Amino acid sequence: MMKQRPSAFDHDRHENTDRWLLTYADLITLLLGLFVILYTMSKVDNNRYAKVMQAFGGMFGNTVETRTAPVVMEPHSSPLAMEQPASEPEGIESKLRGALYEDVKANLVSISQDERGVVVHLAEELLFASGSAMLKSSSLTSMDLLASVLKTIPNDIRVEGHTDNVPINTPAFPSNWHLSVARAMNTGEYLMQQHGLKPERVTIVGYAEYKPLVPNTTPENRAKNRRVDIVIVASKPTSSMH
Repeated sequence: MMKQRPSAFDHDRHENTDRWLLTYADLITLLLGLFVILYTMSKVDNNRYAKVMQAFGGMFGNTVETRTAPVVMEPHSSPLAMEQPASEPEGIESKLRGALYEDVKANLVSISQDERGVVVHLAEELLFASGSAMLKSSSLTSMDLLASVLKTIPNDIRVEGHTDNVPINTPAFPSNWHLSVARAMNTGEYLMQQHGLKPERVTIVGYAEYKPLVPNTTPENRAKNRRVDIVIVASKPTSSMH
């Protein structure tokens, strides 16, 4: 019996049956390109992003390269900081936490908000030796980081000195009032003289022991109360003039 030769019809039917593989392969290639682009964007590497977009630009259309831009986030920043204007409390607090991250982690700095605005609590341990109002040389790095944020915002600044309730009576500081004012003064002067904060933005005040964070009942609590507070005053809407 003679073997039947495949007809042209059978050959065409075989090609039509396998044609779906081409469409499937194209789809897989497109998905691979998409996942590579998403992965690159998640790493926020501008050079890598540009190269990948150039390589896959023809696959997705040249308009992708001109319409898409990576988002670059600052170290220790949060999406909230990106959404908030720099002069708003949430944006200011986020920038401060990023700049003072190590000191916050070491419990030498704490940051909070109240009706006045954002408050940076600088512990005595960070800034001063016991009974002294002279800034430690080891504190200047932290002061410089703080100033780097304060210089970027228009808000007024209050520098407040605080002590615990243990009396002091030395030739330099006859009372806690004198000590708290001197500490606030030296802190404020450093920000103005070394970093150019305008004096009209800065208010300096001493509260002695009369505005404690916690009751002065234990050594730990007294240590929390010995501090300098930097208050970034919440901006207020300007009233219209008639």
